[in-house]
Amino acid sequence: MTDTDAGTRDLSGIVPPDAPGPAGSSPRLLAAGAIGNVLEWYDFASYGFLAPIFARTFFPAEDALVGLISAFGLFGAAFLMRPLGAILFGHVGDRFGPRIALIASVSVMSCATVGIGLLPTYATAGFLAPLLLLLLRLLQGLSIGGEYTTSSIYLAEHAVPRRRGLTAAFSTAGGQTGTLLGSGVCALLSALLSAQAMEAFGWRLPFLLGAVLGIAALLLRRPRPGDRGGSTARGLPLTRAFREAGGFIIAAMLVTLFVGADTYLLFVYLPTYIEAESGLAPGTALAFTTLALIVSVTCCLLFGALSDHIGRRRIVAAGLAGFVVLSWPLFQLLRGGGPAEVLAAQVVFSVMAAAVTSPLPSLLVEIFETPVRCSAMGFAWNLGIGVSGGLAPMLATYFVKGLGLTMAPAVHLMALAALALAGVAALPERRGRVLDVPPQSP
Repeated sequence: MTDTDAGTRDLSGIVPPDAPGPAGSSPRLLAAGAIGNVLEWYDFASYGFLAPIFARTFFPAEDALVGLISAFGLFGAAFLMRPLGAILFGHVGDRFGPRIALIASVSVMSCATVGIGLLPTYATAGFLAPLLLLLLRLLQGLSIGGEYTTSSIYLAEHAVPRRRGLTAAFSTAGGQTGTLLGSGVCALLSALLSAQAMEAFGWRLPFLLGAVLGIAALLLRRPRPGDRGGSTARGLPLTRAFREAGGFIIAAMLVTLFVGADTYLLFVYLPTYIEAESGLAPGTALAFTTLALIVSVTCCLLFGALSDHIGRRRIVAAGLAGFVVLSWPLFQLLRGGGPAEVLAAQVVFSVMAAAVTSPLPSLLVEIFETPVRCSAMGFAWNLGIGVSGGLAPMLATYFVKGLGLTMAPAVHLMALAALALAGVAALPERRGRVLDVPPQSP
């Protein structure tokens, strides 16, 4: 792949190095763009890490496997709401501006997160308990469908063009930080509380603490000078996006199918897998995931900055190729290796995941025009991740525990990475260009 692929030969959109651009990305702006992702991934990660407890707390205790699959099923149900959230909040973002959509999405997420921490259990409320949990998970899925892509767009639109990759990477780093925070809080609680205390009340604490992040997000997202408004064009922005750039939306979805499986197999399901297959204690498995996430957050910013110099697609494609080649041997280490081998495998996975997910938001932001950017990017991102990410932990649990196919997650990642490479090949490299210069759709 080269920078002279489709959509990159027209030099009219190139920004000269000395051209004036946006005022730059202040610390407050970076924090405002990233903190919603911190909250949302913190909650999703906490739920995934505590899935075995949710299985016992919210579902009948007759069959542990059915309970675990049901718990991950609710995890997946939230993801199925992401495309609807992308349509809803994408429309708000295109019509009224990204900041309004960001305030709305984080408000819904905050209320749902605290609500989970206050839910009655199956022992006290019967089947009403899992039904209420399902309702709150669906609200969270609706919210997250608008948060990640809109925050990436918000950061990218305020970025100096030659640093757009690094600036937009703060959105990805925010999500990884939220996963890291969820992993760290759950690991700390597991170390400080007994198993009985975790079952009784400890699982509630991570969700109640989410109120702090929600309040901080709303304060940081107060309106500021320079925020762009929405579009006054007639018709639905998503309909126009498919008409003008439908090929790019489909290509992007091929990539996001992988991103969903990658994120939620490696950072949510993997502690459960390691605990069962390698015999590591739950606290150790969560601690290793926390260390791997620290590596991932650091690499997100490094790869974002690097993409400003060598292009987005090269880095994304290199990460995907790594998954195709290395997923099988790395999962063998996770299954049969000692603690050092397990940690090393997780670190390698984290580096490859950061290479894919960090430059991807800026790559997609640079493809779509401003009047439809929130809707087009939001739909492409969330439909792929909603289908793949939501089903990945549940399918992995079924194949590994139900059928005994312990290498199924590796095959899953390899197949989707190969499909994503085809999607990347259809996306143009538009690094350093004016965001409103429309590319030609494939």
